[in-house]
Formats: sequence, C-alpha cells, structure tokens
Amino acid sequence: MMQRGWLSTMVATVAVAGLLSPPRSAADEGSTPAVTGTASPPAAAADRHPDLVRLSKTEEVWVDKRRKEVVVGGKIALDRGVIELFACPARTKEHESIVATNASAKLVHAALLAIGLEPGRPVGFQPEYRPAAGPPVAIRMRWRDADGNARESPAQEWIRNTETGAALDADWVFAGSQFWRDPADGREHYQADGGDLVCVSNFPTATLDLPIESSQSNAALLFEVFEDRVPPEGTAVEMILSAKR
Repeated sequence: MMQRGWLSTMVATVAVAGLLSPPRSAADEGSTPAVTGTASPPAAAADRHPDLVRLSKTEEVWVDKRRKEVVVGGKIALDRGVIELFACPARTKEHESIVATNASAKLVHAALLAIGLEPGRPVGFQPEYRPAAGPPVAIRMRWRDADGNARESPAQEWIRNTETGAALDADWVFAGSQFWRDPADGREHYQADGGDLVCVSNFPTATLDLPIESSQSNAALLFEVFEDRVPPEGTAVEMILSAKR
C-alpha cells in the first residue's frame, strides 16, 4: 500500500472524515443526482453532493460510504480522435484524453483507498511485458444530454477498439502509479498527477491501467473515441468508480 510522504497525510485526512481507519505506519507497510450545466473551475463549484463526503474544498472528489463509490467531477476534453487516456487531471493531457477531471490523481488514489481498494503494481516492460495488476475497478459516466435528460453509461462504451470496431471489453485495474523524488529538492511526486489517471495505453505511471497490452506508440494506438456515444466537448460529466462486482 502506497502511504509515503503526502499520501500518508492525505490518507490521514480521509481517516478524520470517517472513511478509513488510521493509516498504517511504513513499518506495517440511493443514487446520486446527475450533473447539470457545463463544468466550472473546481474552486467555484457548489457542492453537488451534500449527502456524500467531499475530500477537498477545491477538487471535485466525493466518497459515497454506503455504496462504496468514488464520484469525480470533470468535463469532456475530446469527443473524437485516437486516445492514450480515458481520464486525466485538468490542464495535463487533455489532447489525448476523453475526460479532464477537476481532481488530482493523488486524491482519486486516496479516495479508492477509502472505499477499501488496495493498489497492485504498474505495468512493466523489462525484461518482458508484465501487465498492470490490482483490483478491477468499474467506471460509469454520468451526464445530462442536450435536452436535459440524465444519462449514464459504462466508460468502456465510450472507447472504440481501432482493430475490431467494438467497444473496449476489458476492465481497469488499480495499479497505483509510482513515486519520483526530485534530486534537486528531495520532494516526492505522485507521477500520475502528470496526466496518467485512467489509461488505455499502458503507462507505468498510471493510477488505473488496462491489464492488456496496449501500445503508447502513436503509430500503434489501439483505442479511439467512440464517436456519437461521447457527449460534446465541454460537457460536464461525473466519473463513478467502484470495485468491480
């Protein structure tokens, strides 16, 4: 379980909210409403889910203790084209991701811990390919269409396999990303905050990755936006994560 540096502090904060038991030491090693309107900056957003536990005043991450779900706010960044990511934190990799979240990857990681999930391991490439591993995570998307109707869809339905033409038929796993220490100042960074929150191409920095081989080479990208299934760019959405049942 990754609980080093800032993540230990984050988990302790979540524990105070009543979502977790106090973090271990390093030695121990009813449906919520659909979103409306367009996405607004996190700091200005009203609390849409007062019945849930919000983990930050400025980031849109809620935990539903009863349903054991994580709700993450964001907007559609891409509604067409090839992709390497399904979801990235805002202002990171929107040019290759369907969803831009109003939340950091590290806070989503902490929220997944709060619903009882433990990270596995990121993908490896040396000496040979080793898929990402961890508990399977179901992702649903929630939004309102142009007529104001509440809509919901499995995230896989928004992703098209360029080889088969079919929707993605694999589940994500909670791989947990990696840490990097800056040699200049010794500060530790959670690498998925650079963009790799929910990936469809394999990255060792991914918080959530696919446990199947999927190249990140531009010439061999396996997935693209499933056009006409994804709401228009800029549409406010919510991503609901839970343990795959």
